Amino acid sequence: MSLTLTPLQNIPIIRQGDNLADILVDALQSSNLQFANDDILVITQKIVSKAEGRMINLATITPNARTIELAKKADKDPRVVELMLQESNEVLRVRKGTIIVEHKLGFVCANAGIDHSNVVPPVEAMRAEEYVLLLPEDPDRSARIIREQIKQKTGMDIGVMIIDSHGRAWRNGTVGICIGLSGLPALIDERGWKDLFGYTLKITVVGVADELAAAASLMMGQAAEGTPVVHVRGFPYPLGEGSLKELIRPKDQDMFR
Repeated sequence: MSLTLTPLQNIPIIRQGDNLADILVDALQSSNLQFANDDILVITQKIVSKAEGRMINLATITPNARTIELAKKADKDPRVVELMLQESNEVLRVRKGTIIVEHKLGFVCANAGIDHSNVVPPVEAMRAEEYVLLLPEDPDRSARIIREQIKQKTGMDIGVMIIDSHGRAWRNGTVGICIGLSGLPALIDERGWKDLFGYTLKITVVGVADELAAAASLMMGQAAEGTPVVHVRGFPYPLGEGSLKELIRPKDQDMFR
């Protein structure tokens, strides 16, 4: 078994309205690769959000009184906190520098996934304007559209995954996690499988999408690397349809919230 991860080169700065499928097919060719069935593309959410117009000018945001009070507790820009509340179902924890929320997509994360880094304002933007980037509205749908368009262009049936960097309860440091996918499983249920000594597994369900997201994130980096897409070959499980919903633990099984 061999798993190969290759960062794609020559991906331009993405702007609203860009066709990511076209750009990714060109980038694959520039990297001297060709698609094969069962390949996977792992894509950072940032370029998906940019293409889908999820960049917000903070000058257009007016925080209310509740937001201003919460921003003081967290020592954050009230306009950004207003966007956090709009993007969230619930605020779970607040401390200086961080607001932990349940995002509208269902997962728990810091600051609703709103990002300042590597956000290039529109060409027509005034110098004083400040922009942030929201997560895609429906990352599963975004992944499905990219996958379908690539199949139309190449004839190959691949998987597409959209990832983001999240912190974790009880552990320091961020890791890449899956926030949307199409054409590959989110989980592999190994209950009933035998181990090396014949013991039958009873509770093992593997988060394979998150495992792959973390591996690809190592190749992408977090700063000025400029590698927002990783091509994967040799995924050790059959491809099939998965969704973000599978990865989110139901509240009635949440022992920590």
